[in-house]
Amino acid sequence: MRHDPRITRFGAFLRRRSLDDLPQLLNVVMGHMSLVGPRPPLPEEVAAYPPDIRRRLLVKPGLTGLWQVSGRSDLPWDEAVRLDLYYVDNWSMGLDLSILLRTGAAVLRGGY
Repeated sequence: MRHDPRITRFGAFLRRRSLDDLPQLLNVVMGHMSLVGPRPPLPEEVAAYPPDIRRRLLVKPGLTGLWQVSGRSDLPWDEAVRLDLYYVDNWSMGLDLSILLRTGAAVLRGGY
């Protein structure tokens, strides 16, 4: 949600600078997440996935991904899923590196 009314000014600053994701680095270090991959879904979201969208779950969730660097919360759900499935079907070290570089540039600009 672009303008979430539950977010405080400080929270908006953290989110804009992507600092709200820093605690997730512990999950990466522990091996539960990857740096790059689809964002982890909530269990209730997974329960509602049709079979074709379940392919998103074939890779580890990540801190950043293709849809985050392609529009973040400005993308409709269908487009975000399409990008996640593209990532799953076309994974490569080069794609991960490209996403990480685009993420770094976006964070330095103050949002992605």
